Amino acid sequence: MNKSIIIPALDLIDGQVVRLYQGDYAQKTLYSDNPVAQFQDYVKQGAKQLHLVDLTGAKDPTKRQTTLIGEIINQVQCPIQVGGGIRSEQDVADLLAVGANRVVIGSTAVKQPELVKSWFNQYGAEKFVLALDVNIDASGQKIIAVSGWQEASGVSLEALIQDFQAVGLQHVLCTDISRDGTLAGSNVALYREICSAFPEVQFQSSGGIGSLADIEALKGTGVAGVIVGRALLEGKFNVVEAIKCWQNG
Repeated sequence: MNKSIIIPALDLIDGQVVRLYQGDYAQKTLYSDNPVAQFQDYVKQGAKQLHLVDLTGAKDPTKRQTTLIGEIINQVQCPIQVGGGIRSEQDVADLLAVGANRVVIGSTAVKQPELVKSWFNQYGAEKFVLALDVNIDASGQKIIAVSGWQEASGVSLEALIQDFQAVGLQHVLCTDISRDGTLAGSNVALYREICSAFPEVQFQSSGGIGSLADIEALKGTGVAGVIVGRALLEGKFNVVEAIKCWQNG
C-alpha cells in the first residue's frame, strides 16, 4: 500500500486559480492567475501528487483547458490527476496524452457506468480516480450526488464501488459534500468505514480540511491521500506543515 500523501489541489477557471463555494459558479474567489507557480511551490515543499480541476471544461466541454493543462503538467514536473466534467473517451485520451497521471471521473461514472468501465479496460484501472460526492441521509445511507451536487443519483457509494471493482478499481476520491469548501473538518467516520469495507481501494479524502488538526484526525482512518485546496491557498498552513503533520506519529 502506498504511504498516504497530502495532495494539494487547484481549481481553474479560464487559467486562473479559483474556489467555488459549495459548487456555485456565482460564488467564486480568485486566488492567483499563475497555476504553474502555485503548483511549483507545492512541489518544492514536498508534494508528490497534485490534483487539478478544470471548472471551465466542466461547465462547457467545448472550452476544455487541455492545452493549458498540458503546459502546467510539463512545467511542474510532478504527477497531476485531472478532472472536471469528463464525459467522453476523447476527454480521457486528451488528458492522458498531455500527461495527466490519472483522470478523475465524477458524474459520468454514476450515469454511464458501462461506458466508464470500458475506459478502465482500455486504458488501465490505475489511470482513473472515481470522484464520488456523497450526501449522507438520516439513516446513514451514503447516496451519490451527481451533476455538481444538483441531484441525488439514488445509487449508494458501496454499490458503485463494488460495481467498479469488477474492472479493477484502484482510486476513489470521496467527498461528504455537506462539508466541502466549508473548512468544517472531514467526516472521519465515513473514511474509517469505507477504508475498512474496501481495503484494496485507495481512498482520497476531500473536502472540509481547514486546519492541521483536520489532517491529524484522518490519521488511522486508512485513507491513501488527503486532498487539500482552499486551506493552502488561504495560508491556514503550508504543504511542509501538512506533510509533517501526516508523517509524525
